[in-house]
Amino acid sequence: MRKLKIMEHISLDGVIQNSGENNFPYGDWTAPYRTPAGRDAVAAAQGTNFDLLLGRRTYDMWSGYWPKAPSSPIADGINAATKYVVTHRPESLEWGPFEGVGPDIVEGLRRIKSQDGPDLILWGSSTLTSTLLEHGLADEVLLTVYPVLLGAGKRFFAEGTPPRTFELVSTKAMPSGVIFSTYKVAGPLKTG
Repeated sequence: MRKLKIMEHISLDGVIQNSGENNFPYGDWTAPYRTPAGRDAVAAAQGTNFDLLLGRRTYDMWSGYWPKAPSSPIADGINAATKYVVTHRPESLEWGPFEGVGPDIVEGLRRIKSQDGPDLILWGSSTLTSTLLEHGLADEVLLTVYPVLLGAGKRFFAEGTPPRTFELVSTKAMPSGVIFSTYKVAGPLKTG
């Protein structure tokens, strides 16, 4: 069975929104923290062989950038990956290879995870994150946490995300203050 990893760039206050979405006022708030070491950590976390799970908005934003991006391990991996897209309009997809998840997201993802193939990575969708956690479809969460507070914007965990427990797998701090933390989904929330 394929593993599904959620990867996200996130502020200390949980914001994942960036400059490409809905007139977000802060521009590219991750840019001042980009370093070769951080780029290498993201590339290592993705691996060299993976497929992508993308919501339609993320697919549309990425399809305007990644096909034209200069060759690099990250760009080459993203462009080569099969993009499994949650969309009501699969016929309008152009940047491939791609496949629509299907009308039943949960069943579609169960089918995709059960197939042979590389691990799946979800980037950029708080809506899909909630669905994955609710139905036990996510295996890991990798957060790239930036030392900023934004105060407003789309949050990583949307309202209504089911409570869950996670186990820390690894953590790595960059000199820039960015922290990479990987968590394994451990199950329902435990209380005292």
